[in-house]
Amino acid sequence: MSEQIFKTENVLTLESGIKLRGYHLAYTTLGTLNSNGNNVVWIFHALTANSNPEEWWPGLTGSGKYFDPAKYFIVCVNMPGSCYGSIGPLDKDENGLIYYHDFPHFTTRDMIRAYQPLRELLSIQKIHIGIGGSMGGQQLLEWAIEEPDLFEYIFPIATNAWHSSWGVAFNTTQRMSIESDGTWLQKDPKAGINGMKAARACALLSYRNYETYTHTQEITSLNLNGTDNNALVEDIKRGADSYQRYQGDKLSKRFNAFSYYFLSRGMDTHNVGRGRESVEAALQKIKAKALVIGITTDILFPVNEQQFIAKNIKESSFKAINSLYGHDGFLLEFHQIEELLKNCIGTNIHTNNAVKEID
Repeated sequence: MSEQIFKTENVLTLESGIKLRGYHLAYTTLGTLNSNGNNVVWIFHALTANSNPEEWWPGLTGSGKYFDPAKYFIVCVNMPGSCYGSIGPLDKDENGLIYYHDFPHFTTRDMIRAYQPLRELLSIQKIHIGIGGSMGGQQLLEWAIEEPDLFEYIFPIATNAWHSSWGVAFNTTQRMSIESDGTWLQKDPKAGINGMKAARACALLSYRNYETYTHTQEITSLNLNGTDNNALVEDIKRGADSYQRYQGDKLSKRFNAFSYYFLSRGMDTHNVGRGRESVEAALQKIKAKALVIGITTDILFPVNEQQFIAKNIKESSFKAINSLYGHDGFLLEFHQIEELLKNCIGTNIHTNNAVKEID
C-alpha cells in the first residue's frame, strides 16, 4: 500500500467562482499499473471515510479479495473538505490563516475536477472500473459525464443523480445540530464537536431503518410495574440509547465538525444536470457500461433513484440487493456486491431502454 500526498500549484476554479491557487490531495494506491494500462480500479469513498479502502471496504479490497492488488492498480482519493489528508477546513489559506468556517465550498463536480491532474500524474489513460457508494457514487457519475471516454465500467451504488429534498433535509438537520453547539463559532479544531455527535446520531436514522434497530438494538424489558426506575433506565440505555451515543462519540474521536459540515453541503448541491441541458441529457453522455446497484431497504437513497440513473445511461442495467442495514448495506453486503460484479465484468451489458426489475 502506498499513501501519498499530491500537491499542485495550478489554479482550480470552483463552481462558485472561487479560485484556489494550489491544493493538495491524500490518496492511496494498491498494486501496480500494468504495461497495457488497462487494470485501473478507481474507488470513491463516502462521507466520513478515508483514502484507504482496505480499512473501510475490507470485504472487497485487499489481497485475495475481489479488488486484489495483485491483479488491479487501485486508486482512492480522500475527497477535498475531509480531514484525512486532503485540503480541508483545518488547513491554512494562501494568507497563512486556518480556514475554519471560511473553507471554500466544494461540489461533487469540483472534487472530480481536482482529481483530474492526479490521474494525469499517475499516467492513467483509461479506468477499467469506477466504483463508489453514496457520496462516492455521486462523484463517480460526475466524472463519467465529464470525461465519457475515461471509464470502461462504472458501478454507482446506493447513490443518485441529484441529491433529493429528503436527503437535503437530513443534512440540514445535522448541520443545525452542529450550529446549536455553543462552541461552533469558535476558531478551534474542536468547535462544534458535541453538535457533531448529535448530527451523527441523526444521520444513522437515515443510514439504517426501523427493522435494523428492531433486530439489533432490542430493549429487553419495559415492565413498569414494580421495576426499579434506575434499572429501567439502564435497560433502555443498553439498547438504542447507548448505540446512538456510542456512534456519536466514536465519530468525534476521528473526525471534526468542520469537515462534516462542509462535506454535507457538498452533497446537498450534487446535481449532474446543473449547467447542462438536463439531468437526463447529462447521464446520456456516459459511454461506460454501467451496473447501477440499489438497496431495497435504503430510505435515504431509495431504489427509484438508482432506477432513474440506469434508465438514462445508454449501456446500463439495474440490480438491487437486500440488507438489514439499509443504506449502510453498501459497506457491509460485500458478498452480494461481489457476486454482481462477477456477473457483470466480462459479460455483455444489454443496451438499456427499460430498467430491469428488482431481483
